[in-house]
Amino acid sequence: MTELPRLAETGGCRNTPILKQRGQHQVFCGLTGIIWLHRKMQDAFFLVVGSRTCAHLLQSAAGVMIFAEPRFGTAILEETDLAGLADAQEELDRVVAELLSRRPDIRQLFLVGSCPSEVIKIDLQRAAERLSETHAPHVRILNFSGSGIETTFTQGEDACLASMVPVLPQTEARELLLVGALPDVVEEQAVSLLEQMGIGPIRVLPAPRADSDLAVGKNTVFVLTQPFLGDTHAALERRGARHLPAPFPFGEEGTTAWLRVIAEEFGVDAETFDRVTAAPRARARKAVSQASEALRGKSVFFFPDSQLEIPLARFLTRECGMEAIEVGAPFIHKGVVGPDLDLLAEGPTLAEGQDVDLQLDRCRAARPDLTVCGLGLANPLEAEGLATKWAIELVFTPVHFYEQAGDLAGLFSRPVRRADLLKVEAAE
Repeated sequence: MTELPRLAETGGCRNTPILKQRGQHQVFCGLTGIIWLHRKMQDAFFLVVGSRTCAHLLQSAAGVMIFAEPRFGTAILEETDLAGLADAQEELDRVVAELLSRRPDIRQLFLVGSCPSEVIKIDLQRAAERLSETHAPHVRILNFSGSGIETTFTQGEDACLASMVPVLPQTEARELLLVGALPDVVEEQAVSLLEQMGIGPIRVLPAPRADSDLAVGKNTVFVLTQPFLGDTHAALERRGARHLPAPFPFGEEGTTAWLRVIAEEFGVDAETFDRVTAAPRARARKAVSQASEALRGKSVFFFPDSQLEIPLARFLTRECGMEAIEVGAPFIHKGVVGPDLDLLAEGPTLAEGQDVDLQLDRCRAARPDLTVCGLGLANPLEAEGLATKWAIELVFTPVHFYEQAGDLAGLFSRPVRRADLLKVEAAE
């Protein structure tokens, strides 16, 4: 097979000392993941046990019109429930029964915990087990936490998928499992490329419906499509499945490396691999080259937000010609992002966790050409003359695999070009 450039073992960042920070941090909460998960699982409903703030967040983030009937909602617990948790359990049972009677199409119901104190005191796992006994076999009821106290916003998906793994049926079949929620068009591209190589059967977690033939066992091999799925990774390994470590499929290089790891596992020969990937690889290289003209020689600084930071830093430095100053991530799981660290050249500071004031000081001192950060930091930094990219946009936009590689580069180049134009106008 055509080999990608390889860094010497000491040339990557896998063994670079990590700056670990434990202070004030600024992230969206894990409830945000419901916005894309409810679109992937067509017979699921996400019932957030929370406050009116949770309801407002979901409504505003999803942009749901008042006459729509989405597959998520909020069971609002008032502060009076603190006085009697038995009443809260009865209220939850009533809400679930009413929901299921009104929506008979629901086959999976997720009880999603949030951060209000009246919710934290409720054992939602036990509630899910009790309600499952009541409503089985028609509905499978699971729970996970989307609390912003415990998670970053992408970890809501991780917690959701991890909750599903223990109840998946057992299988002895040798199957490939793609793990992570992707836009349908992107998922179809990935599956199509693999099937053209003769790889199969291919399963996807999350599956669109609860009655799919998705199962897991000791002969299952799985590959992650998202770098924030550490808990799901661990849950699958506990079920006996084997992980295929690979760089994440961002850009031409990352996509080719991701596909190659799978192809080698399934014995795909070099000629077949090149025949299937040659045309889309060429399109991706051309698109990235055109979209990244404004990025070459520019510097980038990542605040910890989505856990996409390390694979994106690898993409920007190796394919777009940028220099990474600092790459911050909420968590650095080397079993997940290790292959990307191997390809990320030494130089940037690697930071895990956050002390936002200290990181802001480092960012201001470095004056990077582009800062990738959360919404709460973007406007203040823009006011200080720093170009920014919202990290959350990289989660909501299709950016994986060959056909989206140019779009991914464009997401970073647009704010840089805008900043350059503003400098020119100011000079005139």
